[in-house]
Amino acid sequence: MPKGKPREQGDTAVVTEKKPKTAKPRLYKVILHNDDFTTMEFVIRVLVEVFNKDELEATELMLQVHTRGACLAGVYTFEIAETKVATVEQMAKAAEFPFLCTMEPE
Repeated sequence: MPKGKPREQGDTAVVTEKKPKTAKPRLYKVILHNDDFTTMEFVIRVLVEVFNKDELEATELMLQVHTRGACLAGVYTFEIAETKVATVEQMAKAAEFPFLCTMEPE
């Protein structure tokens, strides 16, 4: 029998459990790369259709690809980034462009 003060009739104890903390998912940058064959119009179309950019922002990002060699199209969880990269690759293949889209950890 445990030592200590005896409990009175009806005394109850409350057990609390700590909720496990969930870590935020790791994010990935989706990057569009420049090449000498893909048209500027195609890059804008990709940015509008796949990355939901408006025409003005898509044009600015396309110019970054053209002048700097690459641009950051967006930051997403792994699954979403992977899907967007695959979609861009499919669009480029269908249009017969060697357009490169990659993802890397943020």
